[in-house]
Amino acid sequence: MKKAYLILFSALLTFSCSQEEKSSAVGPDGWLEGTNEEKLDEVAHQLGGFSRTMVEVSYRYSELYWAGMDENWDYADHQVEHIIEAMEDGLKRRPSRKASSESFMEETLPMMEDIIQKKDKEEFIKGFQMLTSACNACHAKEGESFIMIQTPENRTSPVRF
Repeated sequence: MKKAYLILFSALLTFSCSQEEKSSAVGPDGWLEGTNEEKLDEVAHQLGGFSRTMVEVSYRYSELYWAGMDENWDYADHQVEHIIEAMEDGLKRRPSRKASSESFMEETLPMMEDIIQKKDKEEFIKGFQMLTSACNACHAKEGESFIMIQTPENRTSPVRF
């Protein structure tokens, strides 16, 4: 019996080592082509770097502001949760940004969560100003101080409370 397992193991090992990776297109209309490694590289490229993270954070930053102005505290909390998630995902793709974002992630966003729990609009406005300053400080740390964040002036989302 041991001999049969050894022969089977040896055959599987030989087969798997000599097997060439097949390249087949996947996805709608087969847009994702190449070896598995090439496909993973393309998926990573499609996910993008930190600039795509900032697009989502920008949207949620605006929604957070309007949620606070409407005193829609559940929606405000929802936005902070998604800012955290977007930042965490972006930092996985661009770990070199972690040092610059550390105080934002560990101090500023938890502060906003605490303020939202108080359900106090005046407190929220002060906290949001600190959040905005923290965004700009992070941009400066990354050498991108030309990206200056300001309090939103116009609503772009149809979400209302």
